[in-house]
Amino acid sequence: MSDTSREQLDASRARMVEFWRCHDEMEARLSRPLTERMLDLAGVSRRMHVLDVASGRGEPAVPAAHRVGPQGRVLGIDLVDGVLELARARARREGLENIAFQVADAETLQAGAGTFDVATLRWGLMYMRAPERALASIHRALKPGGALVIASWAEPARVPWASLARRILERYREVPPLPSADEPGVFRHADPAVLEAALVRNGFSVKASEELEVPVVESSDARDLVTWIQQLGGPVVKLVGELPEPRQRAWEAELLAELERRRTGDKVSLGGVTRLTLGTALAAGLI
Repeated sequence: MSDTSREQLDASRARMVEFWRCHDEMEARLSRPLTERMLDLAGVSRRMHVLDVASGRGEPAVPAAHRVGPQGRVLGIDLVDGVLELARARARREGLENIAFQVADAETLQAGAGTFDVATLRWGLMYMRAPERALASIHRALKPGGALVIASWAEPARVPWASLARRILERYREVPPLPSADEPGVFRHADPAVLEAALVRNGFSVKASEELEVPVVESSDARDLVTWIQQLGGPVVKLVGELPEPRQRAWEAELLAELERRRTGDKVSLGGVTRLTLGTALAAGLI
């Protein structure tokens, strides 16, 4: 990687850390039912060892640490130490001593063969360069029969937090197509067959799949959600920034109006449908 590319990556990660420093508490609260359902599906209980991949700010790692208790263990891994610092701070606030966070690449993870009872992966696999290498690494880290629960997003029409701004932008300019299923992106595993086939190829038996509606941002003022989208950034926000200023304002006004139509009571929220996929690690002789 060139020095310029590394500087751009470091700057992008720094912006991401600051974004989540502002919004972590809200997102963790809104998505807590998803976290609990992931842990329920995986059967997380006392004394277990849990691996949380792409752990970020500690979801579901921190709640998992409460479940496994003092004689259990949770390891959360992520590529970005800045977001892991947010997770470490949360674990300290909650008095947890059975959890650790470390910088590691899931695609080349060396965590010890057959070490973990459960692995969780919430909204991370779809962004990886080589997700099947990550699945293979996780399989090695799990005990035979160990559970892996993955949270991924459904198709764009049912995930407005990631698609609404784009859909409105299409009224103002040509928008490049979404990444294909073999490229990193929010909707990489929107087709459940793609993820399930990858799990089978990497030593897992698919046991269950279910869907859950999850809010990720809310406010009493729809303008706060527009700001959230702009701060989150990404290709759509960049494309909006290339429009003449009057058209940028028109895009923002249409987005605001669409958000207001979604108001329920005194709150406006954005989220989407998440699919939970449960796999069980097969023993080497059964693959």
